[in-house]
Amino acid sequence: MLLRSPALMCSLAALTVFSLSCAPAMAASHTTIKAVTPAGHTGNAAPATPEPDDMILAIINNIPLTKRDVDNRGKLFALSTGLQISPELMERMRSQIIRQMIDERLRTQEIYSRHINISPEQIAAAIANIEKRNGMAPNALRDRLASDGVSLTTLIDQIRVQIGWIQVLRQDLGAHGRVTAKEIAQREEALRREDGRPEYNLSEIFVKVDDPRHAEEELAFTNTVIQELRKGAPFPIVAAQFSQSQTALQGGSMGWVQEDELDPAVVNIIRQIPVGVNAISNPIKVPGGFVIITVNGKRIIGHQPGHVVTVRQAFLPFSTPLNPQHPTAQQEQVLQKAVHYGQTVNTCQQVEDINKESGEKRPSDPGELPLESMNPQMQEVIAPLPLNKLSRPLITPDGISLIMVCSKKEKNFASRSPSEIADQLMSERVEQTARQLDNDLHRRAIINKRIKIKGV
Repeated sequence: MLLRSPALMCSLAALTVFSLSCAPAMAASHTTIKAVTPAGHTGNAAPATPEPDDMILAIINNIPLTKRDVDNRGKLFALSTGLQISPELMERMRSQIIRQMIDERLRTQEIYSRHINISPEQIAAAIANIEKRNGMAPNALRDRLASDGVSLTTLIDQIRVQIGWIQVLRQDLGAHGRVTAKEIAQREEALRREDGRPEYNLSEIFVKVDDPRHAEEELAFTNTVIQELRKGAPFPIVAAQFSQSQTALQGGSMGWVQEDELDPAVVNIIRQIPVGVNAISNPIKVPGGFVIITVNGKRIIGHQPGHVVTVRQAFLPFSTPLNPQHPTAQQEQVLQKAVHYGQTVNTCQQVEDINKESGEKRPSDPGELPLESMNPQMQEVIAPLPLNKLSRPLITPDGISLIMVCSKKEKNFASRSPSEIADQLMSERVEQTARQLDNDLHRRAIINKRIKIKGV
């Protein structure tokens, strides 16, 4: 793990980073940075005869973990990333999935021992949030999981443990769960002393190694994850599923960090990554394991001018996926409607109204957006747009998006607000508390492994 890897005390909405949010057509692709030479993959061959679904793989404090549980989690991962996951790949990931689920079983038992109740309404709200963020109708997620052979219980269990674990950490933090004005002022003064030095917006996936003398399996798994990320698996979803740092709750996001807060091996890599390139590092060996890093941004402390825009977007859905060579009559009608809107719409309120009339498959208002942090394709669309002027139709396989810029202002992104500093300080405490509690749970646990699983 990095020397500091904070995770915010996230809200319910932030928990669902493993949602099916891999569909946007204009997401930036990742670029390979050959900072560390990857080792070859290792892995056990698939068994000659199928194992029964109810085969017990481990017993954690008298609670069994079955092959069905592990297979369902693998299917959920495949569905979440949108990738075609081969049986061979899932076999290579199997040990890490088991390791992750043992951690979750221990956390679940701790949640129950403290009589923390996660209500059905909280679970339902989290699932509804996933559906809304992915433009799905109510209850559509249940149907999609069923059609892919994934039990809804698999998703519910993962949501329940994440919500409950945050409540456990809040209990353990106690009086330290508040950041004082004095602590914020001390951090502000420390940042002023760092003025002019670089800082980085990073995301991480941390793979723990318990025995540094025998880290071959963990290194092979880390390389497998990197391959899938470079094929297009969304970093936040993979981090939420497999990272063993508390930042997994934030999709691996560490926020803005300085070089002296990072392991020297990580600093050496992030210095090589060009500005504006979303890159996936090779495995970086750090104390306690391996880390995969992607750099979301770089800036100089105290000096980062940029622009913030507010926009409204309307999404006009297709009834069937688009075949560009053979568009349907409905798709041609949608395009004609989009062209008409471009000639007649001139207020952001009109864009909101159009989005509502079209079923509000995607939110009208995505909030303030830092222009310079957008991927190049979106910058090309939004940067030259005058205020209250609709963009050209942005065609995707499932519909057409129209975007209007409502406001644009300059901002110094290097200046942190008191609330941002408070979040960072709280993240550091959460990370330390979570790490200590996880270690305690493992130390007290009785784990009976029915198959060989390294490190657990």
